[in-house]
Amino acid sequence: MHPIPVQHLISAPLKQDTYLVNGLLKKWEGPTTEVYSTISSTEAYAPTLLGTIPAMGEAEAHEVVEAAVAAYNNGQGLWPTMKVADRIKCMQNFVKQMKETRDEVVKFLMWEIGKSLDDSQKEFDRTIEYIYQTIEDYKQLDRNSARFNKSQGVNAMVRRGPLGVVLCLGPYNYPLNETFSLLIPAIIMGNPVIFKPAKHGVLLISPLLEAFQSSFPKGVINIVYGRGRDVASPIMKSGKIAILALIGNSKSAIALQDQHPNKNRLRLVLGLEAKNPGIVLPDADMDLTIQECVMGTLSFNGQRCTALKVLYVHESVVDDFIARFKEKVDALPYGNPWEPGVFLTPLPEKEKPAYIQELLDDATQHGAKVLNTKGGTHLPNYIFPAILYPVNKAMRLYHEEQFGPIIPIIPFKDIQEPLQDMAESNYGQQVSLFGQDIKTIAPLIDTLVNLVCRVNLNSSCQRGPDLYPFTGRKDSAVGTLSIHDALRSFSIRTFVASKDNAYNNAILQELLDSKASNFINTDYIL
Repeated sequence: MHPIPVQHLISAPLKQDTYLVNGLLKKWEGPTTEVYSTISSTEAYAPTLLGTIPAMGEAEAHEVVEAAVAAYNNGQGLWPTMKVADRIKCMQNFVKQMKETRDEVVKFLMWEIGKSLDDSQKEFDRTIEYIYQTIEDYKQLDRNSARFNKSQGVNAMVRRGPLGVVLCLGPYNYPLNETFSLLIPAIIMGNPVIFKPAKHGVLLISPLLEAFQSSFPKGVINIVYGRGRDVASPIMKSGKIAILALIGNSKSAIALQDQHPNKNRLRLVLGLEAKNPGIVLPDADMDLTIQECVMGTLSFNGQRCTALKVLYVHESVVDDFIARFKEKVDALPYGNPWEPGVFLTPLPEKEKPAYIQELLDDATQHGAKVLNTKGGTHLPNYIFPAILYPVNKAMRLYHEEQFGPIIPIIPFKDIQEPLQDMAESNYGQQVSLFGQDIKTIAPLIDTLVNLVCRVNLNSSCQRGPDLYPFTGRKDSAVGTLSIHDALRSFSIRTFVASKDNAYNNAILQELLDSKASNFINTDYIL
């Protein structure tokens, strides 16, 4: 083990003994849960104690619900009725303070989830940029709404308004960026939010608590800790949640939905599982294809919903592909997140290597072989990526989203084979298509766009840029996220209308001149 650079050391465990509720950082005196990293800080391997968090329950769940409901106050609260310009000022104040926490948040990203230093820094910086872009898009949305429309003798001002209390649950693999892709648009559109951090990636929220507390009115953002069944379940059972915003797995989403007493009132914004395929056609540029497939399958150890989870390779090029692909995979450097040039890093879930081994064993029992020399090699907190071939439908690996370093390859003769598999799949997020013959690619694209929501041509699957819609079909998503779409996902069109006559027009003009209404105004935010 290389010595840990002093700037990346955890000097002492972080005791997170406050939680944010009703505008106060309230002291927690109850039971706590220890947070460990699978990264060792000693020569002899041992998990590292990073800190403790509150182990909250039903009482705290009700407390944050009451705070958020009071902040909304049946639509009469300060936040939902505030001028757009003033909500933007609050968000600008928050992001200004957030930028000061970069080093601390990046350190916890590395230790808590094993993300490389470079990728951790990128996640933080991308999140900052996301907030700024959201603010600019919200300004444009408001500018477009700052006018009256007239149709069939009716004047109307149409805007987007908040829906109510949001329960936000983010994922462990992007505990900052993807969580904030839910939090930021939900808050800025006027909704009070209850946020429970993910199990892994929870301490990195601690440096941001004061920024949240000081930037927004009381009850607008409430942050609680604990297991989902102990905290999220009673929150949903209250019936007070208007939007469930979750990035995770469909089982959790379904379980939470089922606990809401009025499911018809519950809006869903969900990013869920995917089994994104890569399809390699006979004429694919092999150098480019292998480069993109390595990145697509193994960036952050494959722990991304957008990762390539299965590779379909045409039988005429499969031997060449495998020979070159396995060489590239075995050459990938493994190490701790701060080590220069590292690509593969420790897995944050201590049980993940054993799960990957289960998939590997099952696949080999059903006829697959591990093709790369290092495949399946165990370390205390890792299992080296295994390339398995040929994979078939009898294997668990074919059906399950592995979310880790194991790569199934399926040969195909007829393009209808992968297309039929995609049609029968429970998932439909993205696909990567590798090839160059236009006569082949054109009809394929026309079919693939009806099976998934993003077709990546000669490139690996990904979420960004954040300007583009991020969603999925079937079990992969509900609702659409992007800078533009997220503002709409967390709001509803609402408007004021009046018949076009002298009496009403005089009232509307007086409303505009007096600036007494935050809704009826034509102020232009630059």
